[in-house]
Amino acid sequence: MGFADLSIAEIAADYSIPVEKVFSLCNQLGIPYKHQKTRLALEDAKAIISQISSEIHPKGTNDLMGDR
Repeated sequence: MGFADLSIAEIAADYSIPVEKVFSLCNQLGIPYKHQKTRLALEDAKAIISQISSEIHPKGTNDLMGDR
């Protein structure tokens, strides 16, 4: 399992969300962490980012591609 070299705090900063929100996502997804500087496995970071993206751009909303 590779590492994304991203911490929980870095993901929170990159997506302008509170660290507590990322902690909540980790808990929902079953991703272990100790603190906001915890470095995440690549698969875990991708899962969190995917979840954040789906909350920002829910399915069924218009995006840059339109309704194709």
